[in-house]
Amino acid sequence: MQTYNPLHDPLVDSIPGTNQEYAPTYWVASAGLAPPNDGPVPGDIEADVVIVGSGATGIATALYLAQEHGIQAVILEANQTAWGCSSRNGGQGQNASGRLSRSQWIERWGLDTAKKLDAEIRMGFENFSQLTTEFECEATPGGHLYVAHRPDKLDYLRTEADVKQRIFGYKPQLLSKAEIQERYCDDHDAHGALLEEEGIGIHPLKFNFGMLRKAQALGVKIYTGSPVLESKTIDGIEHLYTPHGVVKAKRVAFCTGGYTGQNVNASLKNKILPVLSNSLVTRPLTESELSATQFRSHVFLTDTRKLRFYYRLLKDNRLQIGSRSAIKGDDANNPKHYELLFNGLTRKFPPLSGIQVDYSWWGWVDVSHDMMPRIFKPKADKNVWYSVGYGGNGVSFSTWAGKRLAERIAGKDQSNPVFKLPIYSSELEYPNFFGKIKSELLAPFRRLGQAILYRWYWLKDEVI
Repeated sequence: MQTYNPLHDPLVDSIPGTNQEYAPTYWVASAGLAPPNDGPVPGDIEADVVIVGSGATGIATALYLAQEHGIQAVILEANQTAWGCSSRNGGQGQNASGRLSRSQWIERWGLDTAKKLDAEIRMGFENFSQLTTEFECEATPGGHLYVAHRPDKLDYLRTEADVKQRIFGYKPQLLSKAEIQERYCDDHDAHGALLEEEGIGIHPLKFNFGMLRKAQALGVKIYTGSPVLESKTIDGIEHLYTPHGVVKAKRVAFCTGGYTGQNVNASLKNKILPVLSNSLVTRPLTESELSATQFRSHVFLTDTRKLRFYYRLLKDNRLQIGSRSAIKGDDANNPKHYELLFNGLTRKFPPLSGIQVDYSWWGWVDVSHDMMPRIFKPKADKNVWYSVGYGGNGVSFSTWAGKRLAERIAGKDQSNPVFKLPIYSSELEYPNFFGKIKSELLAPFRRLGQAILYRWYWLKDEVI
């Protein structure tokens, strides 16, 4: 096994490594043993269906192919099972996907499409909710608190609550600062919150290990230490080149998330902006610290910042918090990114100002240029699909994306009208300039734009 490289950058490095150790996350330290795998690809092999990437989407796709369509897929993983996003995320399963709110769906696609998209993503959350009961993953139902970090954000939350209740039939609750303190915690940054009933926190690596064990029992194979160096179509057969052999497949699905390299699939080149997210987990809080912070719940929280913080009390009473990080991989271990996160924690919970941090890590999030995911087959003449672009809201939806992707691979998507929704019927877009100009020529300037946006977002979050 190779040493973990913390400075990997998907826009610079062609692959995320070969058989690397996991990132030093709390999830890895507490998940227990991974399910046995099949090791590196054993020379040249043939397969009916190959899935590239063993995160939640890839594993779910393999599971549903076997469970519902009788197809035993092969998973190719560059490093270890769920090595990327799925062992580094915040474990916050929401009734969402992508970066856009439901009111923005209406603005972009109209009311009818927005309602259909809501029904689809809601089914995805309900499916995720059922999965969390099928194996131990430290599931904590109870919803999600969307916290107003400034008084002026309360109007925004009221508008979102109205849209969700009046148009989509949800039952959100607006909470005062006092109600947050009485029922959840004493977040000094909070001026009120929107409680959404649809939310389940999980241990993401235990969850993915559970799905994989279930898939393996149905005949799924997973080859670790097997990055795809190149992919080609030759005489209608997909050829996936790995360090240990060529895998020939009739059908291929790319589920590589934020670790999608620029050269792995021509249809994905410059279609995803990988964005770094930073996370830390403290030592367990003492009884006096729990009392001082008034934590009474394990319900997870996010705030209304553009550069949002997401945080929660874990089952062993550690505090977990995450937010944005560096622009480029080679700057990821700069102490200023850790300090930003730790300062956010202590601003929200001053009694923890000197607390020990036991785990600190970062990972890449797959953000699409129009802020919504795609589960799509880009070339009609090639049996190649992809499912990416969740934008940090994939913990719940990724498993449903896998279910829908399995339907597409199995050829069961022709008569279902749900596949006319934009996340299924259109491909990922190239970068855009304020939504007006869309062009691959903008790709080299994305990180400059990201740096400018981060500065603007910080001003809007903290100053303006």
